Order: sequence, then C-alpha cells, then structure tokens
Amino acid sequence: MSEKDKKNLPDVEIGTAADMDEVMRKYDRESATRIWEGTPKLVVRVVMALFSLYCIWSTLWSTADMPIRLSSFLGLIIIMGYLTYPARKDHVKANAMPWYDIILMLLGAGSFFYYCLNYKTLAKLLTSAAKINPFGEGSVDGAWFYIILGIVGILCLAELCRRCVGLPILCVAGVLLIYTFASGQNLARVIYTLFYGTAGVMATPIQVCAKFIAVFIIFGAFLERTGISNFFIDLANSLAGSTSGGPAKVAVISSALCGMVSGSSVGNTVTTGSVTIPMMKRTGYQGEFAGAVEAAASTGGQIMPPIMGAAAFLMAEYMDTTYANVAVKAILPALLYFTGIFMAVHLEARRLNLKGISRDQLPKFGILIRSIYLLLPLVILVWMVSTGIRTLQYSASIAIVLAILVSLPHIFAESRAQHNEGIPVRFAKDTADMIVNALEAGGRSCITVAVACSMAGIVAGCITVTGLASKLINGVIGISSMIPIPALSLFIALFLTMLCCIVLGMGVPTTANYCIMASTCAPILIQLGIGKIPAHFFVFYFGIVADITPPVALAAYAGSAIAKSDPMKTGINATKLAIAAFIVPYIFAYSPAMLFVNVTSVFQIVQIVISALLGIFGVAAALNGFLFRPIPKPLRFTLVIAGLAMMVPGSATDVVGLAVLAAVLFYQKTMAKRTASKA
Repeated sequence: MSEKDKKNLPDVEIGTAADMDEVMRKYDRESATRIWEGTPKLVVRVVMALFSLYCIWSTLWSTADMPIRLSSFLGLIIIMGYLTYPARKDHVKANAMPWYDIILMLLGAGSFFYYCLNYKTLAKLLTSAAKINPFGEGSVDGAWFYIILGIVGILCLAELCRRCVGLPILCVAGVLLIYTFASGQNLARVIYTLFYGTAGVMATPIQVCAKFIAVFIIFGAFLERTGISNFFIDLANSLAGSTSGGPAKVAVISSALCGMVSGSSVGNTVTTGSVTIPMMKRTGYQGEFAGAVEAAASTGGQIMPPIMGAAAFLMAEYMDTTYANVAVKAILPALLYFTGIFMAVHLEARRLNLKGISRDQLPKFGILIRSIYLLLPLVILVWMVSTGIRTLQYSASIAIVLAILVSLPHIFAESRAQHNEGIPVRFAKDTADMIVNALEAGGRSCITVAVACSMAGIVAGCITVTGLASKLINGVIGISSMIPIPALSLFIALFLTMLCCIVLGMGVPTTANYCIMASTCAPILIQLGIGKIPAHFFVFYFGIVADITPPVALAAYAGSAIAKSDPMKTGINATKLAIAAFIVPYIFAYSPAMLFVNVTSVFQIVQIVISALLGIFGVAAALNGFLFRPIPKPLRFTLVIAGLAMMVPGSATDVVGLAVLAAVLFYQKTMAKRTASKA
C-alpha cells in the first residue's frame, strides 16, 4: 500500500459509533452534516419530523395540483438541506450556520415557495418559453423576474447537490447545460423547461420521489428502529457462521438483507461491515478480500428484491409496468449475483483451509426465530403492493404503523430492564422518542434522494430540449454498425452503453442513478431492438456496480477503510466478486428469458434457474482458481466457457455446459485424491 493510501485510512480500529461516523463522513457525503445542540437541535429535529408527517399526509390525502405539491416539497427539502449540510466537511462547528448559508436557504426555498403559492397565476401567464423571453415578442411584464427566479432556484438546488450528493452528477448536469446553450437554446427556453415545465426539476424522478419514494424512505427509518438489521446479522450468523469461512458468508447474507432496505451501498458497507469485516480478518481472510466481500454484497443489496433500494418503484414507473412485475423479474439476477459471491468466499475459505465460528459463540436459531415477527411490516408491505389491494403510498403507511407496533416489545423489555436497575419506567416516553427519531431520520434521508432526483430531472430536461438522446443513439448505432456480424455489433453497442452507465453512475445514489440511466442509456438499447424491460434492467445494473468499479468505487473504498487494506486492490477484488453483475445483463439483453420474459411453463423456469446457478458456480470457481485443488489455467478458461454456456437460457447450451462442468469437476476431484494419497 502506498504512503498516500495509508494516510487516507483511519488510524482507529472500527467498532465504535464514532469510528463508523468517521468512515461515513469520509466516503459518504450524506454523513458530513452540521452539529446542532440544545434548542437548535430540537428545532431541527422537529422540522425533520414534521416534514416526514407532511410527506405521508401529502401522498395519502393531498388533492393539490402536482406542481404545487412538488414545488412545496422542494422548498422544504432546500430548508432541511441547508440546515443539515455545511459548505465543506471541515466547516462543522456546533450551532453555527454562516450568513451565506442562511441567504442561500432563504433564496432557494423562496423561489420554490413563490412558484407554489402563485402556480395558478403562473400557469395562465407562462404558457410558453416566449412569455419569459425579455427580448422576444409577447413576453409578459416582469419577464426578467421569472428568469432570475428560476436561475436562483436551480443554482441553490445545485449547490445543495454539491454538498450532499457530490460532484459527479453535478458535473454531468453542468456539461449538459453547456451543451444545451451551445446547441442554440436561449436562456428563456432553458429556464422555462428546467424550472417551470415538467421536463426539468419537476420531471418524473422528483414526481416519483415525492409520491412514492419519500414515504418508503420513512418506512425504512422506522424499520431500522425495530432492530431488524441486528436480526438479519444474527440470523446470518446462526445459519452460516459455523461453516468454513463463516464470517464472509454472514457478510453476504446480512448485507443482501440489510442492503435492500437501506438504499445506500456505502451506508450498508459501513453498518454491517463494522461487524463482519473484523470477523473475516480474524478468521484468516486478507484485508483486501474481506473489504471487497462486504462492499460487493452491500452494493448487491440495491438489486435485491423486493425493495431494491427503492429503485423498484421508479423502474415500474419508467417501464410502465407493476411493481410486482419488477420484483419478480429481479429475483433470478439477484440470486445469481449473491450466489456468485457466496461461492467465491466458500472456495476462498477452502483454499485457505479456514474454519468457522464456534457454535457456542453464535446466536441460537431457536431463540432467534422468536424475533421473526420483526419481518411482519416488510411481509405485509410486499403482500399489499404485490396483490394491488392498496396503493404504494397506503401500503407503506400501514407498514409504518406495523413497524411501530413490532418495536414495542423491544422498547418494553428495555424499560423493564431499567426498572430492575432502579431506573423509573419510561415506556411511553421511549416509544415517543422512537417515533420522533424515526420521523427525523426519514426526513433527513429524503434530502439526498430528492436533490439527486431533481438533478436527474435537469439531466433529462437538457437531453429532451437538445434532442441529445437521438444523437447518442445514432452515435452508438453508427459505431456498432461498422461490425458486419449482427451479434458482435450488438455486443459492441452493449459494451459502449455499459461504459456510459458506469461513468455516469459514479458516486450517484441508487434512485438518481437509475433516473439518469433511464433517460440517457435505456433509449439507446430500446432503439437497438432490445425490449424495454431488459434494457432498463441492463442500465440499472451497470449504474449500480459503479460503486465497486475503480476508480470511483466508494463502497469498496469504505470497505478498505474498515479493513485497513489497499483501496484499489479492494476495488478490484470487489469487481471480481461481483462478476455476475457484469455478465448477467449481457445475457438477458440477448435472451430475456432470464428475466422470465416470454417464459410459459414451470419447467422452463426451473431449467433456467438451475442451469444459471450451476453456470455462475463454474465462473466463480474459474475466477477463484480453486476447486478441490488449484485449477490449471486452461481448465479455468474452460470453466468460464462452460459457465457462460449454462447461464444462457437454452437446452443445447445447458447440456454442453453441464457436460464440460461435470468433466472438470471429476478431473479436479480425481487429481486431488491422487495428490492426497501420495502425500
């Protein structure tokens, strides 16, 4: 590890809340927040909690026009955002907010609140971009005011984006804005489109955020207060902790379960990694491997149904299908992803001859199963949404109430324990604190997602107003059409699209990440003849893996900070472990049957699932290089071919791949026995 990398790693052993906060502040912009104490802290908490209540009320009962709801939503987001995020990470001083932050907060929120309060007048007045063009005919009185209002609102939102989301998405939006003006669009047209119209800040991403995602984020905050994350970790320990290399398998299982709810690759890496990474290192795994396992598994939580980091609801909106349909189609790719990581850690444990954790140190499954009721809110939510008996918003609201109810036994047990120690019972107060804390956390978590979605709307608006999407499509088609072989031509187009997704997805939160991919990259694939569902899944997957793909692999770098390992090597290992995420999208682009598209029988489903799982086993073994004994390089290449053949749906490829895989297994086991007998 270079001296520079060593300086960038924390000097403390991860484990305490302060240590976790240090890593989160370094790699996750959402954690670099202001410090409020005393009365100011109480005021901020109340603002956040009231915002969460407003979101629930708005999604369930508000009958106001959508622009009114969205502009008020964004105005509140700006207030909370500037109260939470300082201009720089080192500008953190208790109860301090510089004058310029106050001005930015008031100007930004004022722009959106003015739009909200005067929407009906503005809707009649500003019927086209020409109305706010001071130099054009037919412009309204005060045209400059409306232009300045839009500029101020967008700039204040962009500055908040820099603080809480980061520069990557801002750079994308900035480049597209420059391109928009360079293509001949005037200022009035741009401001009208991005601020007053429905193709910019208030486009589909922020609409879905305000209508659906916000209430699901609040539900996630309540779910965390029930102790479900600890339940997932204990459950994983109980199931796999005692097996060979158990802690790594625990990391895979617990991160898959926690990640689907958290919606943050970095946050999940630090939360579960603070427990699992030290355990993996004590078991015998190298730091680069331990950090990579946690990062890859935590990132995979974003593709894990039924929640998929809240992106599932956006995908349903963009693909014009049901949420249940999205969740079902995501099952097999997610299963392959985690199976690949699980097999890789198992083979690595066998190669290193690692042991598991003693069973007497692990949670008892029988005792643990008594806490199964913690899953009730999640199960009821998925059931209601899947069956369609309630709307998404109503289902999430019911799930929030259930989350409060299932947390009561835990709160009561703590109150009784305190009573036994002579502390007065505070059950009612503790319950109220839990509810307020969850509402506050939910409101705070909405800030980053909402800001990122609004920036994604600006990206989409620039693409729309310039016609850039069609130019990108024509460019990719033009390059790929140089190849005379159709299958290879399509592969080149997919590869170029993959590179676009990884670059555009670097450092961008899950939901905003997908919004950008759906606006820029998915249309390219659809134009090439790939179905809407495979196209959207393709860009979603490659946008997500940007978190573990060097050079901007934030989840991998967070894992390396905990593991005290080389960041770049950790990122490379994480990419190898997540190989399924780089292979599977190509397969369902060529053959949508992997997403259960046009699959008509149970036999087909069983065949696809079993053959794909065997295929990913072959690929994982080849990358690890160990199967009963070290695998010779020619056989590793053979295993990759056999694995890919089995992962491609089709009886012929399945038979060929299975035969080759079985032959390699037989050869490796036979040679391992001979080596053992000679020894």
